[in-house]
Amino acid sequence: MSEATKIIEAIEQGDPRAAEELLPLVYTELRRLAVHKMAQIPPGQTLQPTALVHEAYLRLVGQQSQQWDGRGHFFAAAAEAMRRILIDNARRKGAVRHGGNQHRLNVDKVQIAAELKDDELLAINEALDKFSECDSQKAELVKLRYFVGLTLEEAAEVLGISHTMAKRHWTYARAWLLREIRRDENSAR
Repeated sequence: MSEATKIIEAIEQGDPRAAEELLPLVYTELRRLAVHKMAQIPPGQTLQPTALVHEAYLRLVGQQSQQWDGRGHFFAAAAEAMRRILIDNARRKGAVRHGGNQHRLNVDKVQIAAELKDDELLAINEALDKFSECDSQKAELVKLRYFVGLTLEEAAEVLGISHTMAKRHWTYARAWLLREIRRDENSAR
């Protein structure tokens, strides 16, 4: 049993010092995952990888009723927390009262950033929510890969499936999500 798993069990037992011991053990890995995800988001974001990790960690250890079945379950919960934080941030920024109807311009280049846009992130989230209803394990794989930045091998390990099965799930999930996003775009026109 790893040190992180022992500390997670101590948190579940109500040990107040255990949460303080967990962060140093998982911080580096959580921050690496957050940096990977934040690299896909356009510049000019108010949310930074460190803040994403801290917010996700606070949500995870702040839930009194949360129970984790080990390291893999903890990181799956972290993936979900990071996903929700990014989605909430995209929604907040899209709100009219926060200037959601205005576009940020780079004064030097006078062009909008071409990376993943908030509306694309929201479209992916909506499609992923629908996909979760159909196939939760494949949806979890997408969350781990897309929102946390795990490799296919790492995600397979977290989910407890073989690399080959993860590869098949990943191929299917990408096709399903692309079809759903295109369907939503066509119905919006």
